[in-house]
Amino acid sequence: MEPTETPSVEQLETFPNPRPGREFDIEIVCPEFTSVCPKTGQPDFGTITYTYTPAAACVELKSLKLYLQRFRNQGIFYEQVTNRLLDDFVAASQPVRCKVVSVWTPRGGITTTVTCVYEAERPK
Repeated sequence: MEPTETPSVEQLETFPNPRPGREFDIEIVCPEFTSVCPKTGQPDFGTITYTYTPAAACVELKSLKLYLQRFRNQGIFYEQVTNRLLDDFVAASQPVRCKVVSVWTPRGGITTTVTCVYEAERPK
């Protein structure tokens, strides 16, 4: 699998939640995320943290790692990539809730953190 390929939600694999009757949180920290600034063409480096409460499925970590590597050569803004990471994760795993936080290495003396949150609608 080449990291230059386009990222796709289909790359995220899942497995059955081993404790579907219990709510619990999973935190996944990915400290080596890389993409490209679409304005300058310079690499952007960030730490991506997923915190989610699984419903029926959990995300398989190797597939997540390979999915994230495919952003390495993608020209994409911080805000766009963080929202995309959340949208794809939710589409693949349908969690109860999920938060994705991207913390970017300083550029020009400015640091950026982007937080996106999803919460499934509960039956009334």
